Amino acid sequence: MSHTPHELAVEFPGHVARMHALKGANAHFARLCDEYHEVNRAIHRAETRAEVVTEEHESTLRRQRLALKDQIATMLEA
Repeated sequence: MSHTPHELAVEFPGHVARMHALKGANAHFARLCDEYHEVNRAIHRAETRAEVVTEEHESTLRRQRLALKDQIATMLEA
């Protein structure tokens, strides 16, 4: 499997253990992570042209990923 940029473990390398613990203890956090991974993979498919999307849709996906990342970061820092 190829490396997908922006994986959460790469984005937050100092918080891998905390992410794992929060996923098991907090259903909302786990859902945010799942949603982040889904959006991130959609962006990767668009970037590699495995899936054709409009520029507008790709931009929307990027904004969604950023919003999810911000929410995840806030929960990791809490």
